[in-house]
Amino acid sequence: MQPGDLNRRLTLEEPVETPDGGGGVTRTYQTVTTLWAQVVPLRADADVSADSLAASVTHRIVIRAPRPLTTLHRFRDGARVFRVAAYRETADRRFIEVEGEEREI
Repeated sequence: MQPGDLNRRLTLEEPVETPDGGGGVTRTYQTVTTLWAQVVPLRADADVSADSLAASVTHRIVIRAPRPLTTLHRFRDGARVFRVAAYRETADRRFIEVEGEEREI
């Protein structure tokens, strides 16, 4: 992986939970930072969700390390949202490889 391979500008977002007044919470997301990444589609799956056809596309997203990251974070590329399903550091610890899931309904 070369730094020049990070050719997509993504927004890293973290969840913010606020009480909804009924004992639950409402989750919204706020921007943490904007960063360069490499986004590579890996596989696509179709399924039926709530009686409508949906698709899930899994991507490998590579960003520079270290970044504080959890599976509660997500990446945004315009209207596209990539949920962090899993992540790991590369062997040289210079990058983080993220398995990102994009749902299309």
